[in-house]
Amino acid sequence: MEPTRDADSFDLVVVGGGVNGTGIARDAALRGVRTLLVEKRDFACGASGANGGMIHGGFRYMLHDTRVTRLSCVDSGYIQKIAPHLLFRVVFILPLAWRRDGGGRKLGEKLYDYAMEVYFATYDRYQPFKNGRPHTRLSPEEALRIEPGLSPEMHGALTMDEWGIDPFRLCALSARAAADAGATVLTYTQATGLLREGGRVVGVRLRDAHTGATRDVRARVVFNAAGPWATRVAGLAGAPLKMRPGKGVHLTLDRRLSSYGLATFGIDGRQIYAIPHESSTVVGTTDDDFYGDPDDIPIVQDEVEYLLQAVERAFPSVRQARVLRAWAGVRNTLHAWGPNEDRLSREHEVTDHARDGADGLYSLVGGKLASFRAQAEHATDVVCARLGVPERCRTHLVPLPGGGAAPSPAELAEEFGVSLHAASRVAYRHGSEAPRVLSLAREDRALADPVCRCEGTTGAELVFAIRHEWARHLVDLRRRCRLAMGPCQGTRCLGRAAALLARERSLDADETQGEMMSLLAERWKGMRAVAAGEGLAQAELMRHAWLGSAALRADAPRGAGRR
Repeated sequence: MEPTRDADSFDLVVVGGGVNGTGIARDAALRGVRTLLVEKRDFACGASGANGGMIHGGFRYMLHDTRVTRLSCVDSGYIQKIAPHLLFRVVFILPLAWRRDGGGRKLGEKLYDYAMEVYFATYDRYQPFKNGRPHTRLSPEEALRIEPGLSPEMHGALTMDEWGIDPFRLCALSARAAADAGATVLTYTQATGLLREGGRVVGVRLRDAHTGATRDVRARVVFNAAGPWATRVAGLAGAPLKMRPGKGVHLTLDRRLSSYGLATFGIDGRQIYAIPHESSTVVGTTDDDFYGDPDDIPIVQDEVEYLLQAVERAFPSVRQARVLRAWAGVRNTLHAWGPNEDRLSREHEVTDHARDGADGLYSLVGGKLASFRAQAEHATDVVCARLGVPERCRTHLVPLPGGGAAPSPAELAEEFGVSLHAASRVAYRHGSEAPRVLSLAREDRALADPVCRCEGTTGAELVFAIRHEWARHLVDLRRRCRLAMGPCQGTRCLGRAAALLARERSLDADETQGEMMSLLAERWKGMRAVAAGEGLAQAELMRHAWLGSAALRADAPRGAGRR
């Protein structure tokens, strides 16, 4: 391969900053491919950030997608090695068939229990790939002793474990790794057209979302990893691309229901989960065909009630928790006519659009978060075969930023003068890079203080994300650092965060208030379907408090801007 030299010319342009796009860019850059990654908004703004955050084996796919289960388990093992700080074990409890008003259990229910035992015994064969543990069977008394919040009507339970992850951090770290390996990374840059020479795609036309400026970039290969927007990107070259988009709705609760994950079933028999994540609980998910705009995904109250009803049957006190927000993503599932939505394959496919008269353009459709690294490896293998690059994949061997040996939270707290809570959160989000992040507090001691107390987010983390992780807006900081994602939803942290952003980016007062309003608008999108009672009152209080706020100066006294 002869490397290209022009500043606006690359070997590969990857369109889409989700888990697949950032994964492909990282893999290609590590193999020496001159790569440009472009994302029209921010990393993980689509399905990659709108999921339950599970690097799991997908035991429910064993009946009809065994390869997906195995691939996910194997890739989970690799991801644990390259980003050990980002993953956390989630032990699930699966309540079994319910007791019937003292009237005993039907034969069918007993057979169901036995079938579940066999099913999970089969899944145990895949557990070693992802450092999982074999399932166990619990009596009703044992289950209630472990988790008293479970319904006493259950007739025992099974346990198994999976792995959780912060998908926003995962995508940001993959993008950073790509840049460290030589890739160029551009956020808020949209591919508005594909350049053609006859039957070949030879580049992309890019538009800067902030300035409106456009430029043409040439490439030997253009890879479409735009998720649910992939059909639009392929359409820029007149190439058809079929998928069957599926909408998945999740809820975030204001507390941990339990330190265990809960696997239960909706009224229609679909599996529903409630997962402890940070200081909250994630409940999901629905699965419905979606024919709308992936930039504007409506959520209706029926979907919220469906999820709460499912969890309530197994965990009766769930409605005592406040639903902070509802959020949705669109899966770019492989097209199939006939199966119900939750029966669609989670396989992935790489399409060569040469067959459509668009040689040089490739698309990735399908797949799962849990096997993103393997999907990126497959896609990059195809690209490298096209470019004549002999290097093999190393993404399972090279750690992501922060993936090395890390000091303990106690050591961080003592060395940098932060609270143990903040130190533990920094250690989780940044791993071995935590000292580099907290060292910013040595330049400015105010950066050691938590800006977002719900999530233990320090000022140092916010500044680090702005300087080193392409965070240009408050909504980007929400994804990088979980700013305003806790129970207060920004009530206590928004002002100080806006002041830090204004200082780092030299924003004036109007621009700073605009950033605040954008974050509040993003928060409101998640509250529309769930706002009621005290939650609605808090949302209105926060909105009016910050609309009238003037405490936006970076040198404002500590505590300014709080209401």
